[in-house]
Amino acid sequence: MSLLDEEGNQDESLESKTLSAEDQVKDHSAGTRVVAGQIFLESGKSDSQSENEENFHSREEEKENSLEELNSLEMSNLLNKDLEEAEIPSPVLTAIGGTADGEPCHFPFLFMEKEYAECTADGREDGRLWCATTYDYKKDQKWGFCESEEQSNKRRQMQEAEDVYQIGMKILNESNKKAQEKVAYQYLLKAADMNHTKAMEKVSYALLFGDYLKQNIQSSKELFEKLTEEGSPKGQMALGFLYASGLGVNSSQAKALVYYTFGALGGNLIAHMILGYRYWAGIGVLQSCESALTHYRLVANHVASDISLTGGTVVQRIRLADEVENPGMASGMLEEDLIQYYQFLAEKGDVQAQVGLGQLHLHGGRGVEQNHQRAFEYFNQAANAGNSHAMAFLGKMYSEGSDVVPQSNETALQYFKKAADMGNPVGQSGLGMAYLYGRGVPVNYELALKYFQKAAEQGWVDGQLQLGSMYYNGIGVKKDYKQALKYFNLASQGGHILAFYNLAQMHATGTGVMRSCHTAVELFKNVCERGRWSERLMTAYNSYKDGDSNSAVVQYLLLAEQGYEVAQSNAAFILDQKEASIVGENETYPRALLHWNRAASQGYTVARIKLGDYHFYGFGTDVDYETAFIHYRLASEQQHSAQAMFNLGYMHEKGLGIKQDIHLAKRFYDMAAEASPDAQVPVFLALCKLGVIYSLQYVREINIREVFSHIDMDQLLGPEWDLYLMTIIALLLGTIIAYRQRQHQAIPRPAGLRPAVPQQEPPPEHQPPQ
Repeated sequence: MSLLDEEGNQDESLESKTLSAEDQVKDHSAGTRVVAGQIFLESGKSDSQSENEENFHSREEEKENSLEELNSLEMSNLLNKDLEEAEIPSPVLTAIGGTADGEPCHFPFLFMEKEYAECTADGREDGRLWCATTYDYKKDQKWGFCESEEQSNKRRQMQEAEDVYQIGMKILNESNKKAQEKVAYQYLLKAADMNHTKAMEKVSYALLFGDYLKQNIQSSKELFEKLTEEGSPKGQMALGFLYASGLGVNSSQAKALVYYTFGALGGNLIAHMILGYRYWAGIGVLQSCESALTHYRLVANHVASDISLTGGTVVQRIRLADEVENPGMASGMLEEDLIQYYQFLAEKGDVQAQVGLGQLHLHGGRGVEQNHQRAFEYFNQAANAGNSHAMAFLGKMYSEGSDVVPQSNETALQYFKKAADMGNPVGQSGLGMAYLYGRGVPVNYELALKYFQKAAEQGWVDGQLQLGSMYYNGIGVKKDYKQALKYFNLASQGGHILAFYNLAQMHATGTGVMRSCHTAVELFKNVCERGRWSERLMTAYNSYKDGDSNSAVVQYLLLAEQGYEVAQSNAAFILDQKEASIVGENETYPRALLHWNRAASQGYTVARIKLGDYHFYGFGTDVDYETAFIHYRLASEQQHSAQAMFNLGYMHEKGLGIKQDIHLAKRFYDMAAEASPDAQVPVFLALCKLGVIYSLQYVREINIREVFSHIDMDQLLGPEWDLYLMTIIALLLGTIIAYRQRQHQAIPRPAGLRPAVPQQEPPPEHQPPQ
């Protein structure tokens, strides 16, 4: 299935995503329920999202006043549900034309010895719907059409479009080959031309991103406008994105906000996420932590409800700047050769390679696509060799069930027991889950607690998470929010999404901790960024690697709107390198500056330095040394950046944006050398240059004649300084004369001998080497 299909499923309205009571409670005792892999006390409400809120609000009800907006939304959902369940009389249909024009249709009516409770096209070759106005059509021959000819043609056209759409979706869902997916999109294009809403949504996004169809921003914009007129939340959100990023239209943050708001009201989760980020960062709206909390919590509830025992997909956050400087080093991606090497080892019976490849295929990531069939095969091989880790993961797969592995509590329990008996923490945690939820065994909280504690002691995050849930709700143990907080914190350090979610709920409601809206928003934001839409980070990266910078930058821009810091920095990087032709040359640097600014506000050091560079050189803005100095100083103080310290040293040396101070310049250069070994060589050269400049400046400023004219020898050497000087000169002269006389004194020779005649030295070429 393509990523667009995944996003399509993710973008459904919130009401359609709430869990039913039957799904939430499986083989569990009364008074508790299971939501997103956690236990919550039953509050008696029918709406699952409302139940989540009430459980966390049960202890401190006075905190609910700050969340009135969310609660009012939940109440409207409940009212809508009640209205749906109420019996509303259907409108009376009036026959059009036929033999009973204007008379009401009679339901049921008898035709060809069959009763019809609604209009039918049976008996007609043109497919128009009709009804009888009396019970027995054969007897009375009283009938009329249920629709006009225009309505009939429109209905048939929409049915034909639906058929074409379903063919395209079937091909898309059943194939992973790009050629087949392109064929599928030809069917979707045809359905979109017939005004099929879902087909138009898929085609418009494909045109926007260049997925399976040639990228065409203008055509996608026209489709989004058409969808917006029809009230499509997806179309509204996408049109808001175009206005926010200025693609195909003149940039307008006000219009973007309007369309995002309508998309969110229609239940579009990405629109909610974008609004959450905008309220959190104060982009185009007044900064409001509570409003951000409302939007982020709605999305986080959905993401958390999708998390299974096997965990969510791995989010690959690859920075293009790091990738360009050190290909493959910073991305964490596995090279194809390395994967093939591990596969070779696995085929040769290497158990560790089998388990490692099984986990890679189970979760996906690091350049390996999620593939449950391959994961199952590798785990099976390792389990047959007696590996406890593989047994535990097989238990997880059987417990969850999938298209490849049928759900079986009994088989899962067998694998969990084998792994737990060998002391494996994953097996112990799985066994704890079985006893907690009564999956294949009777519910036993004491045994569940025991196995979770064993798993937690070995540092397994699932054990820590479930222990936290048990302490939070007082199931099998006395309710203890401090212990719950401790275990949730431990699980969050291991990166468990549900641990972040639970901590966010506790901070949002002030349960067991001081209420902190800011902390809750940051935690909920972390959860939201682990949703399936994060997979587009990898598709954007792959587009960039394939040389399609236009597709990559659009995808990164949408993710940047959602608040992904890595997407903001990557979009800015592509714009900075001027690799995206869809953005005008005059707009490249200003847009890059905008996204560097957003990435810097989320703590990315390189982005903060880039902001300083842009203001220093005047890229996308006026040259402003003072602002550049502020950004460099922030990067130096907050992130201890060696580059920022070096730049501050240079600005102090030259007096740019700050008073010239050579001593401070040297201090910052020294700090840069201490902060990073890579900075030592440029710092040495800078200090050498600084020393030369300082010496020349000193010599230039000094006047030798003036110096000597101001020297008072009496004060410096005393009143008899001339006698001292003459004595020193006399001593020096005497020493020199004595030395010279000793040099020229003849050496005494024995009588009768002549002075030896020195032998002539051989020519240089015959001299022995020294």
